[in-house]
Amino acid sequence: MNYSIRKAKKSDEKRICDLFIEMLKTIYNTEDVKGYEDGDLNHYFEDNENVIFVAEKDSEVIGFLSVEVHRDEHEYIYLDDFSVSEKYRGNGIGNALLKEAEEYGKSVNVSASLLHVEKTNERAFKFYKRNGYDVFEEQDNRLLLIKEFK
Repeated sequence: MNYSIRKAKKSDEKRICDLFIEMLKTIYNTEDVKGYEDGDLNHYFEDNENVIFVAEKDSEVIGFLSVEVHRDEHEYIYLDDFSVSEKYRGNGIGNALLKEAEEYGKSVNVSASLLHVEKTNERAFKFYKRNGYDVFEEQDNRLLLIKEFK
């Protein structure tokens, strides 16, 4: 399958919002989900290190992964929201987006990648384990996973 990975533009926001809703419906197995509020994604389009990567096929955004750079006591990237359209899952798009985010993290000189996964989302948990993530902390209904960069 031919697709490309690039940084998102503000004009991609509507499609990113649609994919976010699709992700929530899949995770929680319900139609009753709320998407982003107006302005929630603005910090990804401002002049800072936060970025959203999108997968695109034939000019359509078919997946995204949002990346926040944290420079606190520890410097790391946080992988916030991640979705590949159900129609395109199983084609390596998730792997490509994850690799792009990790390479970005290394390029901005952070030492690790962290993310949350719902405990009930076994498919996602197995995906992250295959990609080198380990449980860092259990938190109520979620797990905080970490991958340290070498």
